[in-house]
Amino acid sequence: MASPVQVQKIATLTGHRDCIYTLERSDKATTFYSAAGDGMVVAWDLNDPENGELVAQVTNSVYALKYLPVPNLLLVGHNQNSIEVIDLSTKQVKKTIPLPGSAFFDIAYSSKTNQVYVGTGDGTLYILNGQDFTVKASLRYSGKSLRCLAINEERMELAAGYSDCFMRILDLETGAVKEEIEAHANSVFTVVYSPDKKYLLSGSRDAHLKVWDVTNNYQEYTSIIAHLFAINHLAFSPDAQYFATCSMDKSVKIWDAKTFKLLKVIDKARHAGHGTSVNKLFWTDRVNSLVSCSDDRTISVWDLNFSLRYENNTIRN
Repeated sequence: MASPVQVQKIATLTGHRDCIYTLERSDKATTFYSAAGDGMVVAWDLNDPENGELVAQVTNSVYALKYLPVPNLLLVGHNQNSIEVIDLSTKQVKKTIPLPGSAFFDIAYSSKTNQVYVGTGDGTLYILNGQDFTVKASLRYSGKSLRCLAINEERMELAAGYSDCFMRILDLETGAVKEEIEAHANSVFTVVYSPDKKYLLSGSRDAHLKVWDVTNNYQEYTSIIAHLFAINHLAFSPDAQYFATCSMDKSVKIWDAKTFKLLKVIDKARHAGHGTSVNKLFWTDRVNSLVSCSDDRTISVWDLNFSLRYENNTIRN
């Protein structure tokens, strides 16, 4: 059966001098940020993709960024035991937050609690006050890395994926453990709630994509061998109809968010995709634009055409 998705690469963004680890949205539909092993944080405009703007330069690799729309701040987690708070209006460091814990793998923010959540390489979860960034709590439930975070404000829960193969569902306010799930056979690299908050999706070094039924005490709904190697990240489309995964196997895959069926594989051979591990995805507010970054030091912008749909294994216009 032919794929119901057509893919075209519309831009390749270059300028980083090392592996690009993360992408982060901004307050504008066409602007996003990237960060890499070279310590550079760059702003990109999809309307002018050839010209990235340097926002910050730090001395170590950056694995995690988090944009706070009010008051227009970017949190930069670089691997020197601190997080830099960048005022984007002035491009100046507003505050440096010293946090031991080696690498910072993920940063999340809840407007409901006005708290920032930081996952670190030594397994510590830091909960920060979203106003002055003081540390409210330091919680360590594993000696292995805390790799990824996802927030469900409807249930006031924080999902945390660890390198000990477990997901821990935490109270969003206090960080207390509500559920502990042995989710994968290896490190959990990405966790994301579906837009309707009915499911939690997880991806792992074991190459499996798993779907967990949130409304049924996080029971496993389905498990898919989704890639050849580690799944690094997954992201939902703005209209919630699709999601994408990316992997150490150099590919990006597009999935149906209702059926969890694979719709498209984007790779180097067929689409001039990335040559090495694909690390992060950013689905812009323009539903057809997906952005990916890689160890190959490039960012790719993909135009996805969903004009064809499929029903009962039949393609229909």
